[in-house]
Amino acid sequence: MKSCIIRGVKQKPVDMELFFLALADRTRLRLLSLIGEDEVCVCFFVEVLKTNQPKISRHLAYLRKAGLVSARRQGKWMHYRITRPHEIHAQRIFEQVMTWLRDDNEMRKDRERLVSLCCSPRPPVLIQGAPRPARVVT
Repeated sequence: MKSCIIRGVKQKPVDMELFFLALADRTRLRLLSLIGEDEVCVCFFVEVLKTNQPKISRHLAYLRKAGLVSARRQGKWMHYRITRPHEIHAQRIFEQVMTWLRDDNEMRKDRERLVSLCCSPRPPVLIQGAPRPARVVT
């Protein structure tokens, strides 16, 4: 496998098997769908997906290892955002998957739940004080 250089930064080659395995799990697809074009705190994933935090973190770690998301810490909060693959074939596949997720009814319902939680005047206890999802500026 060759390395790719983008904007003077050497990029690790996309591991094809890891890339497809990352996309082969419904929870990880739901996480990618929820992130979309935003940067989202883990606590919102827990609340929307009604899954415990360790399980969410394991799935996010898998997506990070595959190079599909990146994380940023803000105090005690961890925020995740999409990291688009740099390899052209992986980019095409990933964009098609993201388009499919936007059109999926279950994914749309997850996203609606996320929006309602973000706009709620009284959010659930677990997300009180958590930074709201923000648009990623590139």
